Amino acid sequence: MKLDINDIARSLDLPVNTLDRWVRQGRIPVQKSGANWSFDVQVLKKWAAARNLPFTLPKTGPAAADENPTPETLLSAMRRGGAYTGLSGVTVEDILASAAECVPGLAAPEKSELHDTLIERERLTSTGMGKGVAIPHPRTPLRAGLAQPLIVTCFPQKPIDYNAIDARPVFVLFLLLSTSVKIHLHLLSKLAFCIRDDEFVRFLQGMPAAERLFSEINELERKLDQSELL
Repeated sequence: MKLDINDIARSLDLPVNTLDRWVRQGRIPVQKSGANWSFDVQVLKKWAAARNLPFTLPKTGPAAADENPTPETLLSAMRRGGAYTGLSGVTVEDILASAAECVPGLAAPEKSELHDTLIERERLTSTGMGKGVAIPHPRTPLRAGLAQPLIVTCFPQKPIDYNAIDARPVFVLFLLLSTSVKIHLHLLSKLAFCIRDDEFVRFLQGMPAAERLFSEINELERKLDQSELL
């Protein structure tokens, strides 16, 4: 079976531009002949398994051609997760435990496991993005107990020393849980766009009620989607 970069992107559940960047950075095994790239399926399967990435060969035929799922929106993921204020905790471990408890639809053992994976991720590098915002997330997609991606918005009682990149205490966390790498990158990109807006960050500092928050997210997402069409 001959696979091009689009096939490989679908197999790994990644955006094509992300896979293209990984190829250019030498992060993924690929053979180059002139201007053409070729992929060894068995090598890629082993590479993906070693990194806990999914690898499923793309479907062929008419049914596959008809597949065109609607991209997950930031607003729908945030509504699904909900918004919570007054979370207790004075350390990163404490506040992540409180955040995990807020995740809807997870049983107690799954919340405990989630907390462990979040701590593991923080030990690699802080998810504190700067400006007092953190986006904690597991290293790999969360499939057990999670039917759809969601983002839980959490406002601690007091800002937390989070070892963020700018050393500022974190006053809001967006706990991002995805069912695939592709959806994770899609939602993370949209969240990053919102955080770059200083006016939005000031808005967050007021710990807005859920509906005000969702209304603001809806407006920012609309602007982002319009800009991508230009």
